[in-house]
Amino acid sequence: MSKLHAIFDQQGQAIWLDFISRDLLITGDLADLVRQGLRGVTSNPSIFEKAIGESSAYDADIAALAAGGADTFAIYDTLSRVDVTAAADLLRPLYDASRGQDGFVSLEVNPDLAFDTPGTVAEARRLWQLVDRPNLMIKVPATAAGIPAIRQLIGEGINVNATLMFSLADYENVAFAYIEGLERLQAAGGAVDRVASVASFFVSRIDTVVDKQLAAAGNQDLQGQIAIANAKLAYRRFGQVFGGARWQALAGQGARVQRPLWASTSSKNPAYSDLIYVDTLIGPDTVNTLPLNTLAALLDHTVIARTLDQDVDAAQAQIDRLAGLGIDFDQVTADLQTAGVAAFAHSFRSLLQTLAARTPTLA
Repeated sequence: MSKLHAIFDQQGQAIWLDFISRDLLITGDLADLVRQGLRGVTSNPSIFEKAIGESSAYDADIAALAAGGADTFAIYDTLSRVDVTAAADLLRPLYDASRGQDGFVSLEVNPDLAFDTPGTVAEARRLWQLVDRPNLMIKVPATAAGIPAIRQLIGEGINVNATLMFSLADYENVAFAYIEGLERLQAAGGAVDRVASVASFFVSRIDTVVDKQLAAAGNQDLQGQIAIANAKLAYRRFGQVFGGARWQALAGQGARVQRPLWASTSSKNPAYSDLIYVDTLIGPDTVNTLPLNTLAALLDHTVIARTLDQDVDAAQAQIDRLAGLGIDFDQVTADLQTAGVAAFAHSFRSLLQTLAARTPTLA
């Protein structure tokens, strides 16, 4: 039994891959990971920028699309949908066997729509209809404009991966948007047992920022601790939200919990373990989506044990100490979300520029 199978069978955590590319699909490497126990795939504009920008596997399609008059956005739109659809088809047997618990592939809406609720809803509907796979998840950022979009999409029966969450406030907004969306769907006569969602809580980026502020404040013992503590508090809140009477009314109709998904879980500090955001965040009803190098490390030397709900009071105390050190953690998490949206938008525009530069030559 591989470690991917073991972590799910023993601890109830699904491991997804935070990467997609044509090369992974055509070489059979993604299929091999699925055989080893991989249970899903996530993507974002930065991932597609790397996949398309660094591979010649897309050249024939780019040339054909350009020759047909497609602009750079239409080329990206087609390339990304082809990869996502192929991955969804590869994972469909798992989706069917798990009765819709796993086997999902995520595709993000245009990041330029992060502050546009109607635009996000319209784009999500378009992608949902074009890919036309029940195991697709549409990624929507948990911005102030994204929250009502998430509620609306869930209410229409569209699977959502709520992304770019950094704070407990983000988490609560997303969790209740999911519940409210299901309540709307149920009131309209829809089947709540057919909808799935994950709440993507970003981890390592918090330590990247907070560690610098801790160092400036002369503190060492909290460095490398705050991101994990924050995730543990989110998981505690998950248990509270999805353990209440309001949720039980939906669960009685077959609704699935919106699993917390740990994202940005590669170690950014070489002084830390390469699995610092993996081994410390293992618990039932969760997902951890990993880039290829972190997934390889997990397969090699992860320690499988339930850790996510251990020492939660200590995690709360660690977060509480930040204010006394002059660190405004609420501002840190708000700034990180803003920066995350900007980074994805930058990657998206950079990818379009790369396609524009390659298109004349290929065509």
